[in-house]
Amino acid sequence: MGKITDYQRVVVACAFLWAEFDGVKKVFMPRRAKTKAAFPGLFELPGGHIEVGEDVVAGLKREIREELEMEIEVGEPFAVFTYSSGKFGPSIEVVYFAKFVGDIQNIKLHPEDHSEYLWVAEDELSRIYAENKQASDNEMMVVENGFKKLRPGQLKN
Repeated sequence: MGKITDYQRVVVACAFLWAEFDGVKKVFMPRRAKTKAAFPGLFELPGGHIEVGEDVVAGLKREIREELEMEIEVGEPFAVFTYSSGKFGPSIEVVYFAKFVGDIQNIKLHPEDHSEYLWVAEDELSRIYAENKQASDNEMMVVENGFKKLRPGQLKN
């Protein structure tokens, strides 16, 4: 039996929000505010903590609405992994394919959540992570796998 701690397991839902620009598939990646307790200044898949008893998809939609003032259409989940962020303890992250509903020009960042965002193509991922001194991590591997699943014949929608 494992050691009992003060931590609660946290469920995090994230969206692999993608769109095509001139025939090139890109994923939406906002940069976390430098004031965030966990992973400050890193590019990420947007989403957040799911409240106890909350439906995961409804919670993901709520998080995107709160942080970006946008609605999303949520597709299938395609990745689940665990990590520890220190302050919050162990977390389970579920990643869903998703698309913005409405004009992407209406995305509004809240400075307490994100400082900027990029639309990143598959062939730009390594450069973005290297330039921003982000180590390869579970989420980066998920983004790479998300692009693979977007290839013709792979995504069921």
